Amino acid sequence: MKIKPGKPRAAHAPRQLAQLWQLRLYVVDQSPQSRTAFANLKQFCESHLKGRYRITVIDLVKQPQLAKGDQILAIPTVVRKLPKPVRTLIGNLSDTARVLVGLDLRAAD
Repeated sequence: MKIKPGKPRAAHAPRQLAQLWQLRLYVVDQSPQSRTAFANLKQFCESHLKGRYRITVIDLVKQPQLAKGDQILAIPTVVRKLPKPVRTLIGNLSDTARVLVGLDLRAAD
C-alpha cells in the first residue's frame, strides 16, 4: 500500500497484514492460564494471520532474565515485536475483540 504525500494514514487504522508478525508469549511453566493463552493466541493467529506469524514462547521459570527486556509485570503477556510499534496484551486472550484492537488489527469502536 502506497501512501500519497499529503494524505497521512489515520492514527487508528489497522496494520497491514502482508508482513510477518513476530509475537512473544511470556508464560510461567505449564500453568492453566499459560496453556489457555497459548491456545487462544494460536487459534487467533490461524484465523487472522495464517502463514504470516511467528510465536516465540518464553517460560519465565526457565528464563526469568528475559522479562526485563519487554518489561513484563504480569503473565501471561503477549508482546507484538513486529510490525512496529510494539504492542503488549496481558491475559489469556479469550476476548477476541480486545485482542483485535490490542494487536492493532481493528480500530477501537
